[in-house]
Amino acid sequence: MGETIQDWLERAGRHPEGGLRFLDRHERETWFGWGEVRERALAVARGLRAAGIERGDRVALLFPTGIEFFAAFFGAQLAGAVPVPLYPPVRLGRMGEYRRCTACMLERAGARLVLADSRLRRALGEAVARPDLGCRALADLPQAAAAPVRIEPAELALIQFSSGTTVDPKPVALSHRAVAAQVEILNGFWPDTGERRHSCVSWLPLYHDMGLIGCVFPALSRDATLTLIGPEVFAARPAVWLRALSRYRATVSAAPNFAYDLCVTRIADAEMEGVDLSGWRTALNGAESVAPSVLRAFCDRFARWGFRPEALTPVYGLSEAGLAVTFSALDRPFRSRSFDRDDLSREGLAREARQGREIVSVGRPVPGFRVRIVDEAGRDLRAARVGRVWIEGPSLMEGYLGDPEATARALHDGWLDTGDLGFLHEGELYLTGRAKDAIILRGRNYAPEEIERSVEGVPGVRSGCAVAAGWLPEDAPGEVLALFVEASREATAAELEALPEACREAVLGATGLAVDRVVVLAPGALPLTTSGKLRRGEALRLYLAGELVPPQPAPRLAAVTAGSGQEYTRLHEDAE
Repeated sequence: MGETIQDWLERAGRHPEGGLRFLDRHERETWFGWGEVRERALAVARGLRAAGIERGDRVALLFPTGIEFFAAFFGAQLAGAVPVPLYPPVRLGRMGEYRRCTACMLERAGARLVLADSRLRRALGEAVARPDLGCRALADLPQAAAAPVRIEPAELALIQFSSGTTVDPKPVALSHRAVAAQVEILNGFWPDTGERRHSCVSWLPLYHDMGLIGCVFPALSRDATLTLIGPEVFAARPAVWLRALSRYRATVSAAPNFAYDLCVTRIADAEMEGVDLSGWRTALNGAESVAPSVLRAFCDRFARWGFRPEALTPVYGLSEAGLAVTFSALDRPFRSRSFDRDDLSREGLAREARQGREIVSVGRPVPGFRVRIVDEAGRDLRAARVGRVWIEGPSLMEGYLGDPEATARALHDGWLDTGDLGFLHEGELYLTGRAKDAIILRGRNYAPEEIERSVEGVPGVRSGCAVAAGWLPEDAPGEVLALFVEASREATAAELEALPEACREAVLGATGLAVDRVVVLAPGALPLTTSGKLRRGEALRLYLAGELVPPQPAPRLAAVTAGSGQEYTRLHEDAE
């Protein structure tokens, strides 16, 4: 029959050894055993049933990291409903945009009720007015006595919105069976033994699959301890993450690439006093493009505090797969290779070259998964040929909720078209970009990630906040290459003045490409997904519509045209 999340919660709640530990910005902890988590969830479930929630109804959740999120999430499941975690507002200056996005997601998920943090209800306003049962705080639910509704493995466990880097977020429907299969895969990488019980520290948002499916569910299913830090705490003080790993001797933690870079650039030596990272056995790096320079910098920076290079583990996954698809080897340092740029862009052929484009391997398929590289017609390509990444495995989504056309485009006889581009080399997967983001210049394909990465380290550029895009103007003989960069808050007047030319030189030196337009923007101007990823297509749309302009007052941050011919916490940083 298989297990459900309900089964894990009931088992862990009877004789809990583990639980949830929350750390605030002052590193003060609050502890809840799994038994108390279940009792709080039961109270919410009774209230939901009394409020009119029935089996299969979708209940949207809008909470920051805290015990109320878990009471609401598990309470919805115990009531027989399907929880839909959504991101709380963090970009304080863009509430109109946030309300529109939230209203759209509520409609697409078919939510009957919204449960929200009491402090958010007033800010949400009309965005949550559509569900027929309205928006309520947990304290507003009626008190009642009702037994939990038993759920079968084939029923939906949650609706997880995709990140929406190239299109609007889609409601990914995941069954209990799929979630259980993914959790079994993940726990197989760090099994508990008599000598060691693995534990995890996470600051990842709970509305995102990497935080919820990758961290919460594996801990719950094993009755283990999970230490949680709010994303806003990490954004303000990245050292809290590393200090927590040391303090609790945690063995597993995951983050996107930009978080490792933030640790390198924002953590002072004084904040690392007494820290020991030698117990951190698996430092997963995924959810966005993995930069080899960042991996090396992190290993070098934190080696003196016991961090081991073999702990850093590039991985690949996506919401539609229930999370993990490939893992790098856990017993060796990360692997990268350099490939000839001309062959990649012109022929779609991965041929090793000493001075080529360096790409990090994201490893081999996890148990139960298979990976294929296919052309546009779905025909298999040979190894070392760049094509679309298709995957097959036990935790794939049921489909996009209420969108059979999008589901049919993504799923093909049990295989999922991820929308990513990549190739297989020596049995390992190397990603080259997103199919819809590819830039075509003079008949060759270029990955925007390599162009964007070229300006990392340019004085005045905000780290991780550059977008490369190409388009064909009506009055131009060929495609134009533009680069949108956010200036750092610490940029000097001299750096700002030199920024456009410095960016063009950096891109030319790293890739051989000439940038036609460099558009310098104020911090926070580039559009992001709910998980903090940059939206390239949306950035280009806003620019062409004349809407991607620096906020006032900032007259010096203006678009610059020259020449002719071409991540779950940035959100919180922008709210500061």
